[in-house]
Amino acid sequence: MYPFTDRFMSSAENVEFLKATMMGPNAMRVSEELSSHLKINENMRILDLGCGQGLSTLFLVKKYGASVFAADLWISPTENYERFQSLGIDDKAVPISVDATKGLPFANGYFDLLFTVDAYHHFGDTEEMLPSLIPFVKKGGYIAVAIPGIKYEFGENVPDEMKPFWNDEVARTIHSLDWWKELWSRAKGIEIIDIREMLCCNQTWDEWHTAHWEGIEEDIKMRKAENGNYYNLIQMIAKVI
Repeated sequence: MYPFTDRFMSSAENVEFLKATMMGPNAMRVSEELSSHLKINENMRILDLGCGQGLSTLFLVKKYGASVFAADLWISPTENYERFQSLGIDDKAVPISVDATKGLPFANGYFDLLFTVDAYHHFGDTEEMLPSLIPFVKKGGYIAVAIPGIKYEFGENVPDEMKPFWNDEVARTIHSLDWWKELWSRAKGIEIIDIREMLCCNQTWDEWHTAHWEGIEEDIKMRKAENGNYYNLIQMIAKVI
């Protein structure tokens, strides 16, 4: 299921690149699994929303030859542009600074696909967010999201082993598949065509925990404490109608 990622990671140099650029569970592998449920081609215009340091953008350009707008709030477009130049994808990848909660600077119907990996949970937890994004995707296009989640809602009953890692921000952003499905079902103008737990969860978390990311030790402790009992990865795909 992951031929592109596995081939990319067969090079020690590329593995080091991943370690330097991952900002969560390996976005390249997550992107490859998510994209396997879509029909992407070189003629498509894609918004990679919350692209981070561009791993998902790199995948979409190299794998499919698509034109990608790489939008992020935390990583500067200049930094991503320089990275895209070094990777030889700057002719297909357009870096841009965007705060999704304040609106997007694009025409309605501009994109064939809105694609977001390891990011949507940070800004998409409100009832208003998805409806605000739908207009930017043409009718018949798709919105595809992959995010960290949990297997069930904790509510007030946070497991003891998770309490040291469970704060207000985590509680706001990390939810179950059923929670996200209910939220998305309120939006008009889309048809949810796929929502499931992803198969790559353990592998992508293992790869992420090799990253050169400040503070990664706390995340490693969290995963050791949860021992596969609570966390998952969730993908959601909706068609704009």
